[in-house]
Amino acid sequence: MQPGDCKTILLLTITALAAALLPIVQGAAPAAPVATWPQWGGPHRNFTVDASGLAETWPPEGPRRIWSRPLGEGYSAISVVDGRLFTMLRRGEQEVAVALDAATGKTIWEYAYDAPFSAEYSMENGPGPHAEPLVAGGRVFTTGATGILHALDAATGKVLWSHNLLAEYNGTLRVNGYACSPIAYGDTVIVMVGGAGHAVMAFRQSDGAVAWQSQDFDNSASSPLLINVDGQDQLVAFLFADIVGLDPRNGALLWSHAHRTGYGLNVTMPVWGGDNLLFLSSTYGGGSRALRLTQSGGKTKVEEVWAHNLMRVHFTNVVRIGDVVYGSSGDFGPAPLTALNVKTGNVVWRHRGMARASLLAVGPRLIALDEDGALVLATPTAEGLQVHSRVALMDNNAWTAPTLVGTTLYVRDRKNILALDLGNQNKDQLP
Repeated sequence: MQPGDCKTILLLTITALAAALLPIVQGAAPAAPVATWPQWGGPHRNFTVDASGLAETWPPEGPRRIWSRPLGEGYSAISVVDGRLFTMLRRGEQEVAVALDAATGKTIWEYAYDAPFSAEYSMENGPGPHAEPLVAGGRVFTTGATGILHALDAATGKVLWSHNLLAEYNGTLRVNGYACSPIAYGDTVIVMVGGAGHAVMAFRQSDGAVAWQSQDFDNSASSPLLINVDGQDQLVAFLFADIVGLDPRNGALLWSHAHRTGYGLNVTMPVWGGDNLLFLSSTYGGGSRALRLTQSGGKTKVEEVWAHNLMRVHFTNVVRIGDVVYGSSGDFGPAPLTALNVKTGNVVWRHRGMARASLLAVGPRLIALDEDGALVLATPTAEGLQVHSRVALMDNNAWTAPTLVGTTLYVRDRKNILALDLGNQNKDQLP
């Protein structure tokens, strides 16, 4: 080393360090994480979205359409990761998993497989698929209406592994089709199956090997939820006649509570709050109830806070804002949007100005897509629903919950899919 080299190296080091620290010194914020929607219910699996820059109102013709295209039969909701949309559809006797370019809607890849219905199925309300793909670890996990679970390569659609949950494990056949959207925990993917010894099952994401299988409950048409009860991770499964909590590491039963409804039609995913209240609802005599869960020393106590039939959510979703849960309440007749205090069970109000709807909570506001294809932007208040904008958007039965990534809303009905720009275009935007 020559004389002066040490000084040169020290000077270069200080210069590099100063350059690295300059953005922090100047108050520059770290790069914002890329918005995604990797699973049923979105990033938090509760249909609550952290979004900004959205317009406060829409023009009479509705938000700007970015693109639209025919898609095909199905109710599968839309996952979005790395600029790609993932969903499912039915084409004749086959089910199809598909990846689309999020910016253009063009097909990137498709994977189709045979999925004929046997005589036990009843598809008068549409053949599905019903479940939303889960995107995790570079893989897409899909479940079709006949109960076939696939792991696909997210980049290419190549099949990595698969299981027929009904044929291999004698899972509960749901006559309207299997509908459980998978959930990830650690290196596993978890689904509800039903039947002796495998009411709920976890598979290794990498190779599909069974990680654990647990309990004897029959399956429903709901999807599992991960919660944390006083420091303990728990998997909540809303099954045929019971809601249960399992240890997601091994499937051990932590608690159970009866919730019986006609035909085991517990469909809507429960809603968990930071106050340890778990809300669940169904039709056909099930009604709604709130459970308070507390945990100490690995033992969970379940207290039923209230239960009644004043709110009955059939198959759409429920969102919670503050102490109020919102959902469309009704069976086959009218299903008014209902606001209910989750702590007391008291009905706050009912809004009869829209058909049965799927909801997103964006800050204090709601985005609703009703089954007639109308898209609504509104703010729920203590007195009722303040509607800011409403547009007739889709022509076919719209039972699929919308997906919001950044300022782009993705929606589909039984035939078509489209992307809408909800961003601020007139200098009026949501806070």
